[in-house]
Amino acid sequence: MSISLRWAAAVALLLSAGRAWAQPAIDHHMHVHSPAILEILPAYCASPMRKNPCDQRFVAPLTAADALKAMDGAGIRQGWLMSTAYLAESPLAAPLPDAANVVRQANEFTVGLARSRPDRFAAFVSVNPTAPDALAEIARWKGDRAVTGLKLHLTNSGVDLRDPEEVAKLAAVFRAASANGWTIMIHMRTGAADYGARDVRVFLDQVLPAAGDQPVVIAHAAGWGGIDAVTLDALGAFADALRRDPRLGRNLRFDLAQVFTDRATPEDRARTAGLIRRIGPDHFVAGSDWPFSGDLKTYFATAYAGPELTPAEWAKILE
Repeated sequence: MSISLRWAAAVALLLSAGRAWAQPAIDHHMHVHSPAILEILPAYCASPMRKNPCDQRFVAPLTAADALKAMDGAGIRQGWLMSTAYLAESPLAAPLPDAANVVRQANEFTVGLARSRPDRFAAFVSVNPTAPDALAEIARWKGDRAVTGLKLHLTNSGVDLRDPEEVAKLAAVFRAASANGWTIMIHMRTGAADYGARDVRVFLDQVLPAAGDQPVVIAHAAGWGGIDAVTLDALGAFADALRRDPRLGRNLRFDLAQVFTDRATPEDRARTAGLIRRIGPDHFVAGSDWPFSGDLKTYFATAYAGPELTPAEWAKILE
């Protein structure tokens, strides 16, 4: 039986049996846009600087109630809500005259959701790390127990990991988040067509040390969803670095949000699984990038059930 057929059979079995190991207690990567961000999305999505149109799931005016319904249907106890405030200062769209205020409103919205349901939501504020107000926005939340961490999105923020000045700003943001005692979630892939091992080396040498002892989670297994050559190159560079110096991985994790999609080839799925084993399944966590995932129960039962990894390995990731 081919890998794809065995994967389909495993999925069918999981959906019928409701295996507990396909249901994570925590979804480490979710989004609910604030009203302030929903207002600017049409202009952002229409920007000629964007390479692709916005996914309709991305622009849908979904609410915290929608997120809770999706979580309840999948048996998920807690969702990490990533603010999308960084979109207000994205160079992929025309500059906003009041961008810093939109960032503030968007972060206040996400933190408000965590305050209203601390049993279900963990809030991650966000900034563009190269924006002039980034450090002030991080400082504004210092000591607020409703904030769990910081979300950074290097693609949407236009960060170039080969620009020493921008790398220094990113490291400063890491230091500020660490001083606040936060977990840092970073969409590390940049817009560089040849993104990969070179960028990972810069990150490990010049940025990660600034996090100190705080946890750092690399979103999408160092890519931006799906599996392609540059994502595998980047994840492979992490595997090589952690083999040379396991201490680098002490507080480093990777989420698998939207990595094992139905567009991934069996070969790419197998190569990704091999890298997960090299790094160690205990360094990976479950995430969906909801609402991109669609129905969470179906998503986790399919994306986290392929034959590339054993049930025990998936169980470790889904803990």
